Amino acid sequence: MSHTQDKSSAFAQGLLIFVYLAALTALEYFVAVTFNGVPVLVLVAVVKAALVMYYYMHIYKLNEDSSDDHHSYAYKTGTNRIGLWLFLLSDAFVFAGLMTVRINLLGLTRPHLNQLLGLAVTAVLLISSFFMNRGETAMAHGDKKGFFINTLITFVLGLGFLLGVVAMEWPMAAAEGLTPDSGAAGAVFYMMTGMHAFHVFTGLLFILVVLNNARKGVYSAEQHWGVEAAAVYWHFVDLVWIFFYPALYLIGKLL
Repeated sequence: MSHTQDKSSAFAQGLLIFVYLAALTALEYFVAVTFNGVPVLVLVAVVKAALVMYYYMHIYKLNEDSSDDHHSYAYKTGTNRIGLWLFLLSDAFVFAGLMTVRINLLGLTRPHLNQLLGLAVTAVLLISSFFMNRGETAMAHGDKKGFFINTLITFVLGLGFLLGVVAMEWPMAAAEGLTPDSGAAGAVFYMMTGMHAFHVFTGLLFILVVLNNARKGVYSAEQHWGVEAAAVYWHFVDLVWIFFYPALYLIGKLL
């Protein structure tokens, strides 16, 4: 698939990537409940992450030529992209550290969690990334109404994910005896989901800022770095969950 320019082709490409991601998510769930093949689950997560990084987060844009005029919008956007990706890289080390803790403390075991709820919140976050991509694509082609509708849907879905984890999963886990002070499993679960929930919350705030700016007419098809930055950050939140979901819900035997 190429880097398409017209809106209909870009929308179609975003939909195709979403279908791939949904199919892979269904595959990893099937693998987990049938034979728990850890190598397959890891491979699926890596493939999903690669799709998100390339087609939703547009990592290839780091290689785009920018203007030599240091005062131009193109030059500033290029340097901003590098700065954002360096921030995300540094932030990724935090999540990598949490994954390392999970592997060291729990190994091939996992806490007892609600599998259907885990799959549901994962699906909600995945769908939110699809609409975020559509919102960014719409703005890149001058469709401000399409941007606003799709980004607002992203916000609602992101809020639903956050509530699903904090207001539903946490109380249900606590009712099963999984609390922050119940041992390694409890500590790992709440640290991983808590840090991720914090990033979802900040992502929601970012989206609100972008929506407000769009309402004021700040962005256009030619100048919409704020929209791109919000989209990349939101997809990064999804990227992290691509690895956290199998690590917490699918990989290993129940404790």
